[in-house]
Amino acid sequence: MSTNEREVRVRFAPSPTGPLHIGGVRTALYNYLFARQHGGKMILRIEDTDSQRFVPGAEDYINEALAWLGIGIDEGVREGGPYGPYKQSERRDIYREHVKMLLDAGKAYIAFDTPAELDARRAEVPNFQYDASTRMSMRNSLTLPAEEVERLIADGAQYVVRFRIEPGRDVAVDDLIRGRVTIKSDILDDKVLYKSADDLPTYHLANIVDDHLMKVSHVIRGEEWLPSAPLHVLLYEAFGWADTAPAFVHLPLLLKPDGKGKLSKRDGDRLGFPVFPLEWHDPKSGETSRGYRESGYLPEAVVNFLALLGWNPGDDTEVMSIDELISKFSLDHCSKAGAKFAFEKGKWFNHEYLMALDDAVLAQLFKPVLEAHGVNTADFSDDYIARAAGLVKSRISFVNDLWDNARFFFVAPEEYDPKAVKKRWSADMPAIMTALADLLEKEPDFGSASLEPRVMAWISENGYHLGNVMNAFRLTVVGECKGPHMFDITDLLGREATVRRIRAGVERIQPAE
Repeated sequence: MSTNEREVRVRFAPSPTGPLHIGGVRTALYNYLFARQHGGKMILRIEDTDSQRFVPGAEDYINEALAWLGIGIDEGVREGGPYGPYKQSERRDIYREHVKMLLDAGKAYIAFDTPAELDARRAEVPNFQYDASTRMSMRNSLTLPAEEVERLIADGAQYVVRFRIEPGRDVAVDDLIRGRVTIKSDILDDKVLYKSADDLPTYHLANIVDDHLMKVSHVIRGEEWLPSAPLHVLLYEAFGWADTAPAFVHLPLLLKPDGKGKLSKRDGDRLGFPVFPLEWHDPKSGETSRGYRESGYLPEAVVNFLALLGWNPGDDTEVMSIDELISKFSLDHCSKAGAKFAFEKGKWFNHEYLMALDDAVLAQLFKPVLEAHGVNTADFSDDYIARAAGLVKSRISFVNDLWDNARFFFVAPEEYDPKAVKKRWSADMPAIMTALADLLEKEPDFGSASLEPRVMAWISENGYHLGNVMNAFRLTVVGECKGPHMFDITDLLGREATVRRIRAGVERIQPAE
């Protein structure tokens, strides 16, 4: 069914078992871009049926991460919607009803095999699988008398409900990226759909039921989901929902930046980049994991970077706003192959987005960094901070980099780069710098446009070496021989601060031996 024949409704369905991995963020992003392009709805459904793996704070983390990235949710636990509840643990009655539907239709059966009994069979039978070839030798409702089944349930015996898969079928999965994938039903086992122990369904049943009832039109998920897709096709058939089943989209995996295999947290730790959108504090281990937000990435840069890991716009365009991504996004341009996680490219995107920021906006991001380094930002106007940030932003990849590149605008140097001193501070330089300070004190116009030619003329008139004088000038004002254009620096610092720094440098800097 095409996107023109039914309303586009997609869902992102993470489990609250820990922080949201960057691969999951990309899946959410692709769902969002697809939904927005087709005027559809984006659903956030929380898959919390695995009660043993639930981690406190994980659900709030998911919501906060998506909000930070600007991935808007139309229906969900917080937003509400017509097909709630949107948390699977609150949908038990719905799942019980659908389990009964499968049991009544003979599409599923009740199994009482204990973990010990299953382990024993696995030890006896190489590559044991609970399926059509083994189910009749196990303890389940297909082999036990109906009265015995009823008695066991009445006595509180724990059981599971398994899906009854018959062999000899070719199960076709039509995927909008990979085309048709066909799997023999013989290789599929009778998956557990429900566990009486916690009165909750497994992933397989809950997803099929929820996707159907929430009218999901497209299931856009990671490639690792592909092996279970045939099972889901059979479940849609078993419920009689084949005609309204969603289209499947299996995205390429995010791969290690180097070597082979799926991207993991270990790769980030090893190579020094985050794999989570926000900083995560593990409530069990106490471990803190880095986040893109806390590492100084702009959300727009992260979104742009992730969008191009497994998709391209069909041309060479790289920097795109969210609106541009929405207008250009197409599943036709998604790759089948995995995408290497080029984290250095992520830094490049962040640099590009910082460069494009208005200096006044950048100044507000810079203020907390200044405060963290002991600078009282109330001592400086917003315009001053903005101009300082604007002069150095071409040199930074992260907001935190502003301190190393612009600190001299806020704190006068008290130490001077030894290498620069050795190279640029000759015995005659104190006298030259004193003369320069005297000149600057008398100049009527301290603006860059008029001061620069006046100083250049003074250097030429006195026969001084241009490079030596200008580097010594920079050394006294900045503390080292780097930074933006020297007369842009003096223009912002002003006459008084500039002259004071030159005279302080003359007193403090000792020529290298």
